[in-house]
Amino acid sequence: MQYYKVGTIVNTHGIQGEVKVMPITDFPEERFKVGNQLFLFSPKNDKTPMQKLKIKKSRQQKQVYLLQFVDLDSINDVEKYKQFDLKISETDRKSLDNDEFYYDDIIGLEVFDEEGNRLGTVSEILSPGANDVWVVKRVGKDDLLLPYIRQVVKKVDLDKQRITVELLEGLDS
Repeated sequence: MQYYKVGTIVNTHGIQGEVKVMPITDFPEERFKVGNQLFLFSPKNDKTPMQKLKIKKSRQQKQVYLLQFVDLDSINDVEKYKQFDLKISETDRKSLDNDEFYYDDIIGLEVFDEEGNRLGTVSEILSPGANDVWVVKRVGKDDLLLPYIRQVVKKVDLDKQRITVELLEGLDS
């Protein structure tokens, strides 16, 4: 079975077993809903889940989510899980519309301009506000920051692992 990271436990909160989770998902309100299950992964082994967790309480606080899990009711139960990842199984992953993608579908794809020149590889995705920004690692140059908007991203071909973009004036300076 395949698993997909949706957050990282960054700290504990209070003494009743709550943890602070930094979300790494476009759907945090859905992923961290009470009753949902998540899989706990150790930083030393990201292939096999250590434990299945069921969300007992969930609330957002600024940029993080405060979660409490069933049967983990004390700070002593969760303190050891700092820096552990929370993942969902592939069966919990919903299908997206044609122009929507999961981060891990995009990261690692090769980026080309409309003339077929290779620009680099998508290394990460930032979410600063109105639209995502795809960070393209380039050889011998600074990273290229591409806003995920129709005027720039012309085609995403997951089968060919290729993205075609139009470099609007000012993007590659």
